[in-house]
Amino acid sequence: MSQTRTPAGGRYQRSTGGLVGAMIVTVLAVAAFAGLNALKTDHPDTAVRTVDYQAMVRAGRADHKLMVMAPATLPQGWKATSATYQTGSSPAWHLGLLTDQGKYVGVEESLGGVRDLVEEHVDPDAQQGEDVEIDGITYQTWTDAGGDYALSHEVEVEGGSAYESWLVVGTAPEATIRDFAARLEGGKLRLAG
Repeated sequence: MSQTRTPAGGRYQRSTGGLVGAMIVTVLAVAAFAGLNALKTDHPDTAVRTVDYQAMVRAGRADHKLMVMAPATLPQGWKATSATYQTGSSPAWHLGLLTDQGKYVGVEESLGGVRDLVEEHVDPDAQQGEDVEIDGITYQTWTDAGGDYALSHEVEVEGGSAYESWLVVGTAPEATIRDFAARLEGGKLRLAG
């Protein structure tokens, strides 16, 4: 008597084509689920972290190594997002802001010439434009291919050597950066010698 094996119930022929088809259907189902879920989910805006820049201004000005250029108050809707003062033999001041339109404006200040600040915070290939006068201060203007606009100024001491420089730079419109530069105030320097 010969025995013939018959396939057990519920069995099917397995093939590579069937496996690939099942994977494609699964991936499409997951993608559709993720897409629909993204459409119906509310994504709250991430709040911009703000800092108390005035505390850093007071600390920097108490050091008397830089003027620490900053506004007494910010324009309506602006937010200070970063502020640092580095003391020592190479003091440096940084103030980073977002305008009410979400554009960046920053103040950078250090000992030495303007060119180093421009190369670091604007672009090594920044183009110098026409000088502008803002509230009695002559600023050099700078632009780069990326759309940044900057104003720079050097403070000179006896003998004509540059003592310190500051830069107002950002992606905000030129008029906004110029108006902001007019708001800047500085502390008193304690000059060596």
